[in-house]
Amino acid sequence: MTFLTDFFWGWTQYGFMRTAFWAVLLIGPLYGLLGTMAVDGRMAFFSDSLGHSAMTGIALGVMLGLETPAWAMIGYGIAYALLLTYVKARGAASTDTTIGVFSATGLALGVVLLSRNGGFAKYSGYLIGDLLAIEPGDIAVAAVLLAVTVLFWALFYNGMLLASISAPVAASRGVRVRALETAFSCLLAVVVMLSIRWVGTLMLNAMLVLPAASARNLARSVRQYHLISIVLSLVCLVVGFLLSFAWGTASGATIVLTLAVGYALSLFLRSHGVRREGEG
Repeated sequence: MTFLTDFFWGWTQYGFMRTAFWAVLLIGPLYGLLGTMAVDGRMAFFSDSLGHSAMTGIALGVMLGLETPAWAMIGYGIAYALLLTYVKARGAASTDTTIGVFSATGLALGVVLLSRNGGFAKYSGYLIGDLLAIEPGDIAVAAVLLAVTVLFWALFYNGMLLASISAPVAASRGVRVRALETAFSCLLAVVVMLSIRWVGTLMLNAMLVLPAASARNLARSVRQYHLISIVLSLVCLVVGFLLSFAWGTASGATIVLTLAVGYALSLFLRSHGVRREGEG
């Protein structure tokens, strides 16, 4: 009974839980929608690289003496995205190799800078994040990020989808493929850098990719794909968040496990559906 009480209404007694819950209601659709664009654009590994390299952005903020490293992280994230997009476009190495090199370098540089004089321990929280540390001002930030992402999706998703299928065809239809990829990379960089403190560098990419990957297993149209991803992300984030309170576990990791269960269920439903069609 204690578990059920904590899960359904026990958490409402705490102000920080109510604040975090409202933030989760915004973060869920944000990750669900942004993840579809990242997966379609074959940029899932890119978002993971951004998350790992965020440690360097944190280090820059500390070195500049900023009260919060958020602005340094955003600036670094955008510069990182622009440089990575440029190097990738030059084609000197395969995309996964280029992203892997950038990811490892960014993470290593951040750890080296933050670990000087044994000071890394106080920044280790950025690795797993803390949704319970969300403040009322963060809700406004999440709302703005969601609004910008929805606007970007409404204006540019068709071009991104066409470019992911065939860049030459997209270019012939007037889509500025390079500019569109760069703009999305910068948007992804801003969302990732601002989300790190909430969900952590180790958990963020899973929250972006798993809802979209699950939706791909279930959707039969582009509209269903986005709707399922958004709904699944929202439901799993809310359920995982409440489970973390009832169990007393880390919120980010519990949410990722909930998303993983959703993905496994989508695989089962997909294979079950295929078998039924084959039998028919």
